[in-house]
Amino acid sequence: MRWALIGASRIASGYMIDALRVQPESEIVSVLSSDATRGARYAEDHAIPHSFTDLDALLDGPPIDAVYISTTNEKHHAQALMAIAAGKHVLCEKPLATSLADAIEMVSAADEEGVTFGTNHHLRNAGSHLAIRDLIDEGRIGDVQSVRVFHAVSLPQQLRGWRINDASAGGGVIPDITVHDADTVRFLLGEDPVDVIAKSATSGLGEGVEDSAMSVWSMPSGAMVQSHESFTHPFARTGIEIHGTKGSIHADGVMSQEPVGTIHLVDAQGRHEIGFETHNLYHRAVRLFSKAAAGSGRPSADGIDGVKSLAVALAVRESARSGTCQRVNYGEPSK
Repeated sequence: MRWALIGASRIASGYMIDALRVQPESEIVSVLSSDATRGARYAEDHAIPHSFTDLDALLDGPPIDAVYISTTNEKHHAQALMAIAAGKHVLCEKPLATSLADAIEMVSAADEEGVTFGTNHHLRNAGSHLAIRDLIDEGRIGDVQSVRVFHAVSLPQQLRGWRINDASAGGGVIPDITVHDADTVRFLLGEDPVDVIAKSATSGLGEGVEDSAMSVWSMPSGAMVQSHESFTHPFARTGIEIHGTKGSIHADGVMSQEPVGTIHLVDAQGRHEIGFETHNLYHRAVRLFSKAAAGSGRPSADGIDGVKSLAVALAVRESARSGTCQRVNYGEPSK
């Protein structure tokens, strides 16, 4: 598969270039950056043959099969539609867009064009979360009663910029982290939140966007989810707890881009450490996407997953803004 990077980003250089190149018969042909000098330097640093500042030129340039989009959030919609219209498979960073309508349009366009569309939700690719889902599916904790998500971190200095000061670009902790937690909970429980109630805060880091959020979600099964995200917590632990009628799962340090953390199952027989695979999360995501593009299986997170995680995040933001409980609007993406 021949790839183009739409966005000369840190997530691409830190994780995705390696994940793309490790796949059999895969190569990165070109990169798009709005800054010609930065794009040329990025291409040179990462041995990418071509750099562009114009997406039309990239799509009309050296042949490619797929694009990976990691620009700022407000650009995803237009860039994805252009790539889809050119017949390219699309793997897009979360959140897919800044509005639900735009995200649905992206997914529907890919479906109509017959190209593969994936959302780069990395956490569902972690061996830890796959093991947690297996424990739940096997009935090891009985019926799930509640979930608590701990995802308050200190946003690294190099990742701040638009994430903390530009609402128009999709900044704020809710589109950055809450959207991941929504996808993770959906993946683990196999159901979609019905409604949410939330509060958010600008507690010293955010400049015009929220830097902390807490929310409670109701699930169709009757389970309740409590979720906490922040950019301002340098000493907090991350993790997830799932409590059921027969046991509880305590997973620490697993809300990470790395294959790390611990899982313990606590039940009537005591406390048991649960092992899990420590594969690279992004290698798995790209492998499944590439297979789907070749006609086998589906991406680990497809476009519908991206739409639904965005819908939950938008409901959390609106609840925090309005002070009212919000029913999650999932729209009607085609499938």
